[in-house]
Amino acid sequence: MRSSLYRESARLPSPWSGGGVNATRHEEFRAYVAERGPVLLRQAAQLTSDRTEAEDLLQAALAKTYLAWDRIEDRSALDGYVRRAMVNTQISWWRRRKLEVYPTDQLPDRPVADHTDRSEMHDALGRALRRLPERQRLAVMLRYYEDMSEREIAEVLGVSVGTVKSTVSRAMARLRELY
Repeated sequence: MRSSLYRESARLPSPWSGGGVNATRHEEFRAYVAERGPVLLRQAAQLTSDRTEAEDLLQAALAKTYLAWDRIEDRSALDGYVRRAMVNTQISWWRRRKLEVYPTDQLPDRPVADHTDRSEMHDALGRALRRLPERQRLAVMLRYYEDMSEREIAEVLGVSVGTVKSTVSRAMARLRELY
């Protein structure tokens, strides 16, 4: 996430083009985003309860902060400025969405989602994974549940990358046979 925010800040047009001092300010902002981005994203996620909306909210707040960078004299107050921008932006977005909802006396018929299929699939997958040998089960879990690369798995398990590839391949073939 840190590099993503840093790349986004690098693409913003600089209102301080030219001059060494202006370039320094631009670099200060980029360094601030690189350092504080993950913390600010967690705070945005608390405001929105959705990862995608949190990223959008943080990006909007950082754009406002970038434009006001010259006016913010106390650099220790930057987090507070960004948080206030996030809160204000979230309230604005919430009000805009609120206007799209109209009260009515009649409730619409809504189908209730049936989660039994997902639950049954989860149970079947758990049973299938338990039937694998421990090393294969661990490799599959690290690869597909933890989303680790083959090199990372090899380091964790203390084996070669080729061993990880063949172990995962055999495990997936076994799972296909079982189900």
